[in-house]
Amino acid sequence: MISPGSADHLADQRAELLRFAAGSRHDLGFGNLDDLGGVDPASPVELYVTCRMTHVFALGALADEPPAPGGPGRAEMLDLVAHGVRSLLGPLRDAEHGGWFGVVDPDGPVDDSKQAYAHSFVVLAASSALAAGVEGAEGLLAEALEVQDRRFWDEAAGLVVERWDRAWTRADPYRGVNAVMHTVEAYLAAADVTGDERWALRAGRMAARVVGWASANGWRIPEHFDADWSPLLEHNRDRPADKFRPYGATVGHGLEWARLLVAVDATLGERAPAGLLEAAVALHDRAVADGWAVDGADGFVYTTDWSGRPVVRNRLHWVLAEAVAAAAVLGRATGDDQYATEAAEWWSYADRCLVDHERGSWHHELDPDNVPTSQTWSGKSDAYHAYQAALVPEVPTTPSFATALRRGLRAGDPQRQV
Repeated sequence: MISPGSADHLADQRAELLRFAAGSRHDLGFGNLDDLGGVDPASPVELYVTCRMTHVFALGALADEPPAPGGPGRAEMLDLVAHGVRSLLGPLRDAEHGGWFGVVDPDGPVDDSKQAYAHSFVVLAASSALAAGVEGAEGLLAEALEVQDRRFWDEAAGLVVERWDRAWTRADPYRGVNAVMHTVEAYLAAADVTGDERWALRAGRMAARVVGWASANGWRIPEHFDADWSPLLEHNRDRPADKFRPYGATVGHGLEWARLLVAVDATLGERAPAGLLEAAVALHDRAVADGWAVDGADGFVYTTDWSGRPVVRNRLHWVLAEAVAAAAVLGRATGDDQYATEAAEWWSYADRCLVDHERGSWHHELDPDNVPTSQTWSGKSDAYHAYQAALVPEVPTTPSFATALRRGLRAGDPQRQV
């Protein structure tokens, strides 16, 4: 029997996730997958999902591993990446005002707002597609970075604004750390694939701001802010399970930021803000203490209040995915064996409760008794978190995924132990 978390298990996970994800192709991009791996062709297509799947297929093509039975090989994955790039240059792109629509259907935009969260994934998808050598990716990335520079990056704050209307005339006063976090990931990827360190330096500025807020708040990250970047700690108290803006501290984001802080620190070296590794350890420790098996059952709760009491106790798959990813990265960075012990326990839990061995992919949400549910998320929308979780132990922390795979780097390479 293959041990959960072993190299063979992770390879099987990557192959199976790609097999399941291949069903997400839609005329307009990539659609949200249901529990069986199908997409309703009449349903709208979301920008962030199309970008995430383009990114994942690019990683799969670059890794060039044996496919699962019925799964896509390298040539098919490159075709899927090319389809994603064409969608981002076509129906999802706003040819009139620039940028990309949040949601489209065959009749045009369903949500024409310009979202920092989704636009960060345009940068990530384009960076990975460029690393994979897909036609059109270079121009797509150049355009996506130009939009970042002109529209989202706030030089004075060292952060990104959240959302604009279609014509870029009105910015939403809300500011959010979720969009900042994914912009950090995207900027690191762009810096690696283009060689332009400006993007990595901006990632460092964003990381430093978040560390400041977290350290002043017991290492529970404030997620919601007003236009002046003052924390709104009671935001959405009446909607605690919101998909993208839940009330309180989001356990998985503490873990995700821990991984990203290590990557920023390693990327920038002497130019990195001080204390990023120490902050990563503190964020990890707080998230694990607050989130793992705190209510008598295995699994990470989704959110807590500001004293660490669970608020939404359902278990979301992406939180576990970020936990094993953070453990892998912190284990390499610190040399502490505790992280390997944690990862082994969490991969065992994932294999037992989250991986859908019958139908494929991972259940995206479990109730507090670890029974599949869909109170917050329905279906198995995309493979982004799970695929990256299965890839992190196999590649170095830096450079970012696509560049590491393009260069043929593996985690054990003596020249890249970070």
